[in-house]
Amino acid sequence: MTTTPYRGGFAPVAEEITAFDLEVTGRIPAELAGRFLRNGPNPLSLDDPGASHLFMGDGMVHGVRLRDGRAEWYRNRWVRSDEVARRLGEPARPGPTHGGMDFAANTHVIGLAGRTFATVEAGALPYELSYELDTVGRCDFGGGLPGGFAAHTHADPATGELHAVAYFFGWDHHQHLVLGPDGTVRQVRDIPIADAPMLHDFALTERYVVLYDLPVTFSAEHAEKGAPLPYAWNEDHGARLGLLPRDGGEVRWLDVEPCWVFHTLNAYDDGDEVVVDVVRYPKRFVDARLDLGGIPTLDRWRLDPATGKVTATRLDDRAQEFPRIDERRTGRPHRYGYTAVARDINDVVSPAETELEDLPDEAFDNTLIKHDLVRGTQETRRFGRGAYVGEPVFVPAGEAEDDGYVMTFVNNPDRGAADLVIVSAQDFTGAPVATVHLPARVPLGFHGSWLAD
Repeated sequence: MTTTPYRGGFAPVAEEITAFDLEVTGRIPAELAGRFLRNGPNPLSLDDPGASHLFMGDGMVHGVRLRDGRAEWYRNRWVRSDEVARRLGEPARPGPTHGGMDFAANTHVIGLAGRTFATVEAGALPYELSYELDTVGRCDFGGGLPGGFAAHTHADPATGELHAVAYFFGWDHHQHLVLGPDGTVRQVRDIPIADAPMLHDFALTERYVVLYDLPVTFSAEHAEKGAPLPYAWNEDHGARLGLLPRDGGEVRWLDVEPCWVFHTLNAYDDGDEVVVDVVRYPKRFVDARLDLGGIPTLDRWRLDPATGKVTATRLDDRAQEFPRIDERRTGRPHRYGYTAVARDINDVVSPAETELEDLPDEAFDNTLIKHDLVRGTQETRRFGRGAYVGEPVFVPAGEAEDDGYVMTFVNNPDRGAADLVIVSAQDFTGAPVATVHLPARVPLGFHGSWLAD
């Protein structure tokens, strides 16, 4: 039986590529000057221990540089942890570690203070990258991080402060971190938490940091069995949402029906209540596996701190993941959101590979969704047959919330390579504004950013 999830669309690429003056169909908007970056697991070898789990492969960042209506370059680069550097015959990069952990961050790639960082959760530090995506080294922001960092961060558009919530299996708390626009750590707050739960994402409003304390916790039993990622669904842990006041004070915990959340669309204050839109799973990590637990749907929680009541509403019952918004609306009321349709993994890999272990029971489809949450409607955009599409990233062009572009990597089965597709958010189902034809395949991965110059 095959025991690696890196098959089909997840199959890793075997080399680093640099290509210039990429072919473009359509016209790249002149105002797009910057880099579209995306991170994801790409193990150096399928014989590596990390290749047995989708979350444990060595990180590889893919990037396209746009300027003056041109696609100037494409690069893909492994994040050089000490082990990756050693195997590539290179010297180790500098920087501290936390908890003895050194991991080639594989989950997200973000910008802060003019710098670029590959991020991951669970105790490891981020890696700083150069503009051209070469690894600079591990970063603790000038000694400001007392522990690890987080895969997901949320920036307040009014203050420019970057919020993160870190966790580590050896802690009895989660850690709320606030970094200034200059990249210095301004605030560290510990929040006591039992059972060392996983926390992949959180939410931010103008008044609160919204924490998810859900029933996926560190499992000593699975760690002893050698599970690559020893976190498992824990029926005894319960589920609750925490409202941590940004201006100080204790967390207000509200019970919620047990579930799992990887990703937040957005959250905002609505009078005395709080609205949180998330992609919600009924369960996840059952027996420490990714392939059990039901499909993810777009749901809304309305939290009433006065009564402690949480009301849940289904916004869209189709399987979907990787929600994104116009990040100028972070923590504020939003109308639009963008997600990638998910489907059964057996539709992504070949029939001979359907006995894969530790794969999610849904993976990327060839379809993106634009949600109008005021009207309660959706538009769907499908790409070619056999294509798979990654996370949709919104890039603003004007003042209106959907005045901008949605950018994503799309596998092109006819070329055996990927395209960077740029779609008008206001003409979501129309012809792409531009398609940048890349010289190589971009495997299915996780998260990315548009980092404007």
